[in-house]
Amino acid sequence: MKLNDILDRMLQPSGDYVSGTADLAGLTGPKYTGFRYGISIGKRLDDGIIDTIRHGPTLEYYTLYRQVNEDLAALTEKIRVELHKINIDSVAIEPTFSAEESQMPRYLETLTVDLSHKMVATRAGLGWIGKTDLFISKKFGPRLRLVSLLLDKNPEKIGVPIGRSFCGICEICVQKCPAHAANGKPWNTHVHRDEFFDAHKCRAQCAEFGRERLGMDVRVCGICISVCPVGRTMPDAVYKLSVT
Repeated sequence: MKLNDILDRMLQPSGDYVSGTADLAGLTGPKYTGFRYGISIGKRLDDGIIDTIRHGPTLEYYTLYRQVNEDLAALTEKIRVELHKINIDSVAIEPTFSAEESQMPRYLETLTVDLSHKMVATRAGLGWIGKTDLFISKKFGPRLRLVSLLLDKNPEKIGVPIGRSFCGICEICVQKCPAHAANGKPWNTHVHRDEFFDAHKCRAQCAEFGRERLGMDVRVCGICISVCPVGRTMPDAVYKLSVT
C-alpha cells in the first residue's frame, strides 16, 4: 500500500476533504529535524453554519470549530499509524494549540507557531494566504480547517507550491474585519504576516466576541471566513444582501 492509497481510504467522504504533499526543505526548523516532507489535509466546514456568522460568531459555529479540530486530530493519528506500517515515520501536528500552549510567553509575544499549517498547505499547492491571513483553498475557499503531518521520507508525488495571493483587488474581508486588522496588502512568500495583518488586533477582537457573544473565555470570530467570495455556495443576489 502507498501513501496515496492510505489518504484515499481515510479521507471519506472525499468531497469533504482536500489534501496534498509538500517538500518542506529548510522550513521545519530544528524541532522537526529529519522530517523534510509534509501532508496537508483540509476538512470542509458546514456552509449553512458559516453563512450565519457574517456579523459575528455563534455557539453553533464555535461548536463546529472545536468538533472539526477534534475530528482532524483523530484522523491524523489514524493516518500516522497506517504510515508506520509502510515504514514512514511521521509527526502529527495538532490542528490548534492547547489552552496551555496558547498562553506561553513566546507565543503571546509573536502569535506564531513552530510549524504553520497554512505554510504546509501553500507548499502543497492547495491554496494561498488571504488579506486577513486566512488560508484560501482552491476548492473550499477559507471554509475549512487544516491539519498537517510531517514525514521522514519522500512521498514521491509532491505538490506545486503556491507563492503568491490570488485575491486580486478584492478587499471584502478587509472591509468587514471588525478589528481593522488588515491593510489590504497582498501576501506572497517574501511578505511577513505582520506587514499586512495585525494578529494581535484580531486576537483581541476574538476574545471580545467570546465574552460578549458566547459568554466564555475563548477567542473566536469567523466573519472573514463567512464573507469571502471564494468557495461560497450562496447565490450572488443573496450574498450581496448578506454582506451589506
